[in-house]
Amino acid sequence: MTKKVVIIKGDGVGPELTEATLLVLNEVKPDIEFKICNAGYEWWVSAGKPRMPTLIPEETWEEIIDSDACLKAPTTTPPEPDAPSSVAITIRRRMDLYANLRPIKTFEGKEGPFGKIEILCVREATEGLYIGAEAMIDYETGIAIRKISRRGSMRIAKIAFEQAKSRGYQKVIAITKRNVLRLTDSIFWKAVSEVAEEYPGIELEEYFIDNMAQQLVKNPQRFNQSVLLSTNLFMDIISELASTLVGNIGLIYSANIGDRYAMFEPAHGSAPKYKGLYRVNPTAMILSAAWMLEYLGYKKHAQSIFNATESVIREGKTVTYDLGGSSSTIEMAKAIASLASYYLERF
Repeated sequence: MTKKVVIIKGDGVGPELTEATLLVLNEVKPDIEFKICNAGYEWWVSAGKPRMPTLIPEETWEEIIDSDACLKAPTTTPPEPDAPSSVAITIRRRMDLYANLRPIKTFEGKEGPFGKIEILCVREATEGLYIGAEAMIDYETGIAIRKISRRGSMRIAKIAFEQAKSRGYQKVIAITKRNVLRLTDSIFWKAVSEVAEEYPGIELEEYFIDNMAQQLVKNPQRFNQSVLLSTNLFMDIISELASTLVGNIGLIYSANIGDRYAMFEPAHGSAPKYKGLYRVNPTAMILSAAWMLEYLGYKKHAQSIFNATESVIREGKTVTYDLGGSSSTIEMAKAIASLASYYLERF
């Protein structure tokens, strides 16, 4: 049965990354109907900045609800207090995509000063400060509410331990600031500890967020083959920091997974200053698409793209400037597409 995928082409470099990714997807030809949709800051501006709760038009919502998964290019979230809510946060909350997963893994041939790194960042993606509950308590003072629930903590902890088990990792590291945020982070820690009892072969450790940031820079090897688990804001920051250990965030792909739906996206932003230049590394977007194919059951197609991307980066001849090359976004994507087709034929 043909699956349906919504592709949000995004802002800034998003459309050119979408173009590059479709080159690869069309080469491996999964049985999927791709529906290109608008959402994001640039769409909102072009529509005259209408008053609306989110940067997603209603027709795009209809396509999302009628689809099997979503692939989202980078989008811009305006910082103005009265601007609509971010595309990613809105989809996560409305579709209940509570688990944000970001693999941080060194590509062969591109090892940095810290050597080979392999970490999985697991982030609770529907609670914390990102619920957007803010208010002014006087003319010059604002407050933000941090929501942490036992239910939310239990289910993200379950994902973290299941991911550790499936990947053969021996440790889950919960990141909190429980010595200061004693109520909310105690709820989180107690839930994680309870789930840990169901996985006696996997060790649970706790790090405070400030120490974790220091240790990731000082000695990242101690976290190799571990799952890092935390609440929404903490893991948003830590996963960005961890991405520098493998080169740059242009290599980091991600998944947002719920019980019935999933959205896949590169971890980086829309980089508007590079818009139209076709200079940006397409790896994160292409591998997000590959992970989406795996989620939808097209495992051979997905593995072909992973193998092809790793080969192109390892060879280093047709890569973008951030990987030491001089190729454009499209040239690198074409090299990946050609190899992906080759690998698929040999499965």
